[in-house]
Amino acid sequence: MTKEQDFKQRLAAILKDMQESGVKDQAAMELLGSLALDLSGNLNAVSWSQAKKLITTPTYSVLLKKFEQEGNEHYQAGREKHAYAIQALAVSLVAGTMRADSVIREGEILLDAIIDAAVAAYRRLHGAAKH
Repeated sequence: MTKEQDFKQRLAAILKDMQESGVKDQAAMELLGSLALDLSGNLNAVSWSQAKKLITTPTYSVLLKKFEQEGNEHYQAGREKHAYAIQALAVSLVAGTMRADSVIREGEILLDAIIDAAVAAYRRLHGAAKH
């Protein structure tokens, strides 16, 4: 299996899980919205999908390494919802570098829509200002 095929399977699994149960898990969606809002704000973007367009190659590398480290730490500490949210952001970030593949591009659009909706919901629930 190629790296691209493996990634497609991971993206499909995350999308399926998000659509079947993730969006119904308010705590997980709040974490996802909060993390994406913080990252977007750091880049002066109003949404996760907009923030991704502003990420430079060096920032991408640092962010991906941070996602991997923090995701593993949360998972090992039993904080699965935190790890879940970070995994969704990481997969979205990587998908943005593989847009030449139409399947990945479509999956990225769907995943980013879920993430952006989580940000909007987090703002509504917590009165978070737009960045």
